[in-house]
Amino acid sequence: MMTNPESQNNSPQILIVDDQKTLRLVLRKAIEKLGYRVIEACNGQHCLDICQKQTPDMILLDAMMPGMDGFACCTKLQTLMSEDCPPILMITVLDDQESVERALQVGASDYITKPINWDLLAQRVNRLLTSGWAILETRRQIERECRLTIGLETANRELQSLASSDVLTKVASRTYFNEYLQREWKRLEKYQLPLSLILCKIDFSQIDYQGKDEYLCYIADTIRKCKKRSTDCIARYSDEQFVMILGNTQAEEATEVVKTIQHSIESLNILNETVKINFGVSSMIPSAESSAYQLVKNAEKQLLMSNEQLTIIN
Repeated sequence: MMTNPESQNNSPQILIVDDQKTLRLVLRKAIEKLGYRVIEACNGQHCLDICQKQTPDMILLDAMMPGMDGFACCTKLQTLMSEDCPPILMITVLDDQESVERALQVGASDYITKPINWDLLAQRVNRLLTSGWAILETRRQIERECRLTIGLETANRELQSLASSDVLTKVASRTYFNEYLQREWKRLEKYQLPLSLILCKIDFSQIDYQGKDEYLCYIADTIRKCKKRSTDCIARYSDEQFVMILGNTQAEEATEVVKTIQHSIESLNILNETVKINFGVSSMIPSAESSAYQLVKNAEKQLLMSNEQLTIIN
């Protein structure tokens, strides 16, 4: 006899369903002799009632019963329990091929004919239990792999979110900026539309570390609110620098955005120290002869040469 590796101290339970008490008794003795536990149902409805409260490891079901016969009972079990339905061994009449085919059609796992060959019964019970456990273990393995996959996907999304966002200011990270800039460059190169870039550098020479972090958050939020399009990307370019990518934007339009940012920053009343902010603006029509790297370098040069300095004194 095969034993369930997950329940060595708890032998498999078989539900015997037959309207004849004498046959149930004979079947019980034969099944218990094989080492299995037995519960009984006197008809199809009784079988359904039992299965709604507990799930046996296998069902030995008589095909011919008054009221709800074995075929109807098997059909309802499939509907009621779906994938959790245990293997069903249907008992049919000898040489009744129509009943055999019908039994398999309604979901029976196998069949055995009357009069019952007890050695054959033992073999089929053992086989169905073994295959049932194999199916169950396969299903559990699939579920474990699905949970693992979901866990990995969730972790990857969290890592991607962390990598794409600056922890302090909540704007895009430098990594995300680099990726986004390349995508915009290729997109606008296709349509020969201008791409502009704004670099913003804050001088914190007179501010302590704690005040610096607070002010960076205010600056990032202010720049974010100055976006003209949802596709404009604001990122933390370095420790004290922010950058804005403006797709399909001429240099003149980018300069107007800088003025908007300047005006918005002037309205901030968050510090009692002097802060200097420089801007660098560059604009290009992407082409195969140039690169996004050159666009950034142009903005950096403009930033260094910038005479447009905003001093905030509160």
